Amino acid sequence: MSVDHDGMTLYTFDRHHDGSSLYTGEIVQWPPLSAEPHHGEPMKKWTQITQNDGTMQWAYDGKPLYTFVKDKKSVPVTSNGHGMKNELHGARP
Repeated sequence: MSVDHDGMTLYTFDRHHDGSSLYTGEIVQWPPLSAEPHHGEPMKKWTQITQNDGTMQWAYDGKPLYTFVKDKKSVPVTSNGHGMKNELHGARP
């Protein structure tokens, strides 16, 4: 599974695709993988999308990326959110 710069598991939601994020700023259990605006060439399948609140978020292959607050440590990597509600999955590049 993919991890963020802190080694925490990254997740995708099946309902969040095609470069759109349903993040509203109220989803505290699934923080988006925040991004600083990048104006260079795309990095293969890694892209940035604009969230509904105007902030930037990383996406992979058109799927916005999130972390999960119940994953408490990066070594060994925990992925407590994988498979939740059959629509949350650890991101795999």
